[in-house]
Amino acid sequence: MGHRLHRATGANRRKCGGLHATVWRQEFTGTRGAIAMCNLERAAFRHCRILHSVGTVTFLSVPDPDNQPMVVHSSVKRLRVGVVYGGRSSEHDVSLASAASVFANLDRERYEPVALRIGRDGRWTLAERPPAVGSAAQTIQHGRLEQPRGTRAGREVHVIAHPGDETLLTIERHESGDAGTDHTGHAIVNGLNLDVIFPIVHGPYGEDGTLQGLLELANIPYVGSGVLAAAVGMDKAVMKELFTARGLPIVRHQVVLRGTWRASRSDTATRLARELRFPLFVKPANLGSSVGISRVVGPDALPAAIDLASQFDRKIVVEEAVAPCREIECAILGNDAPEASLLGEITTSREFYDFEAKYLDDRSTTTIPAPLSPNQTERVKRMAVEAFRAIDAAGMARVDFLLGRDDDQLFLNEVNTHPGFTTISMFAKMWSASGIPYPEMLDRLVALAVERHTDKQETRTSALDPPNDADASDR
Repeated sequence: MGHRLHRATGANRRKCGGLHATVWRQEFTGTRGAIAMCNLERAAFRHCRILHSVGTVTFLSVPDPDNQPMVVHSSVKRLRVGVVYGGRSSEHDVSLASAASVFANLDRERYEPVALRIGRDGRWTLAERPPAVGSAAQTIQHGRLEQPRGTRAGREVHVIAHPGDETLLTIERHESGDAGTDHTGHAIVNGLNLDVIFPIVHGPYGEDGTLQGLLELANIPYVGSGVLAAAVGMDKAVMKELFTARGLPIVRHQVVLRGTWRASRSDTATRLARELRFPLFVKPANLGSSVGISRVVGPDALPAAIDLASQFDRKIVVEEAVAPCREIECAILGNDAPEASLLGEITTSREFYDFEAKYLDDRSTTTIPAPLSPNQTERVKRMAVEAFRAIDAAGMARVDFLLGRDDDQLFLNEVNTHPGFTTISMFAKMWSASGIPYPEMLDRLVALAVERHTDKQETRTSALDPPNDADASDR
C-alpha cells in the first residue's frame, strides 16, 4: 500500500535482533546515509547507535569478544522521521515555533522529514509544508492569525495502533469523478511508514503521556520520555511527590482541586493564606510555557489567580515563591546514562518568566554558563541528573531550579521532559554552549530514541515465549 520504507524496528522482527538484524538482511536503494551498529556487550547486536555520515552504511558485528569486527557495506535510505507538531492544547502556537526549528536543522542527507500537523481540533494531517523558520514571536503570532481550517481532502493521517509494516494510514477523500481518483468517489487509503517519530507537541494531548501511549501501541521509536515520565513531567503536583520521596529539595506548596475551589472558595483561600507564606505562585498542574500562572503578593489577589489557573486544569498548585531568587537551568541528554550540559541563568524582563517573557519579549537575557561557584555548579548538575532519574525520564529534559539570592538555598522547581526547541530555547542554547550544536543535538535525540526502542524489544511479553538469543547467550 503506497510507498513504504521498510521499518527497522517492527515487532515481527523482534526475535531476530530488532533494528540490527532487520537492516542487516535488507538492502535498499536511494539517498544514502550511514548507520554504525556497535556491539557493546557480549551478545551480538545487543545495542545500537545511529552514527550518521554521508556515504555507505557500515555495520559492525562482534559475535564473540575474541573475534575482530566484521564490516559490511550496503546502501540504505535516509531515516524517515515523522515530526508531529501542533496539537489541541493552549501551547499549539509554541509547538509551531519549535517544529520550525527542527525542520530547518534536520540534515536532509541523513533524514527524510515528514510533516505531521495536529490541528487545534485534534485532527492529524500531512502538512503541505512545515512551519516557516522565523523568530519564536513571529511564528507564534502567525499561528494565532491563522483561521481554523477543516481537514483538506486527501490529507488525513491516522496512526496504526498496532505493530506492523506501516506506521500511518493516509486517507484521500475525493468527490466522484475527480481526475486521478477512483470512479466511485470512495476514500483511497495508503500506508506510510516511518522509522522514528519526533513529537514536538507541547502541553496536554502531546507531552503528557497520551501521544506516547499511542506510539507505544504502534511500536514505533519516538524521541523523548515514555508514558510514565511524560505524564509525571506534565503533572507538577505528582512530580513534587516523587521529588519529595527522593529527598530532593522543593518549595512548600499546596494542591487545590477545581471542584474543591468551586465548592468552598472562602475556606480554601483562608487555609492557603494561613499555611503558606506570600508571595505565592499559582499554577495549573498540567500545563507548560507559563500559561495560566500568576504571582500573588497578598490574600486579596489569590482568588483571581486560582480562577485563572482553574481555567486550564482541574488541579492547581499553589507554592511559595523564592524571593529574591535566581533562575538556573540545566539540559539533560541520555537514557540510562544521562549527561548534564553547562548551566544557564535567566534574567527576565518581567515580574517573572511568563509566556510573554519566554516567547514574545526579547528583553529577557540568558547567561551561559551561569555565574556560579564550582560547588554550586556541581550540585545543580548532580541534582538535575537525580531529578531526571526520579521520574524515569529518557532522551532529553530541561531541569529548572530556584536559587535564593540572600541565602543560596537551592530548590528544584520542575523537570520539563519536552522542552521548547524554538530559536531562543534554553535547552538548545545550553547544549550549543556545551559543544553540541543544534543539528548534532537532533542526531543524538534520534539515536537515543532508537536505542531505547531497541532495548525494549528485548523484553519478553509472555512467560510462555522462549527466551531470545541474547538472553540465552548470557546464561
